[in-house]
Amino acid sequence: MAGSWYLPRGRIPRRRWWLGYVVAFVLLGLLTTWVDRTWFPDAFPQVRGDDGFDVLWPFPDTGGPVTAVTGLLLLVPNVGALVCRLHDRDHSALWLLWFLVPLVGWLVLVVTVGFLRGTPGANQYGRPPGTGSEGASWSS
Repeated sequence: MAGSWYLPRGRIPRRRWWLGYVVAFVLLGLLTTWVDRTWFPDAFPQVRGDDGFDVLWPFPDTGGPVTAVTGLLLLVPNVGALVCRLHDRDHSALWLLWFLVPLVGWLVLVVTVGFLRGTPGANQYGRPPGTGSEGASWSS
């Protein structure tokens, strides 16, 4: 199960992406931020007053060693899950290049991956999740 979560293949539905990846990454991010702040207080950024705090993005731009290692370890499943969601929409992994477009690119990907349904039938990336062996599975 852990191997198929870490490196998903095929297609995954929106719900699995939101609950299995987005929520997991947010919870792990909060946990590692707390660990860094508790055990490595000098490595954690201290934002006071007008030291670059942004109301729209309240999370620190950098973190301690635990946050950095966790971020590197989660890079592969993050990209893998995004690609599987793109495959569910019948898009190639080249759509990740939208991240390079300032301001609009991430919004296009979040809407495409997080809010739009996958193709109803089989596409070039396999059958819809849950209908056969070609969809991504956590149990394999």
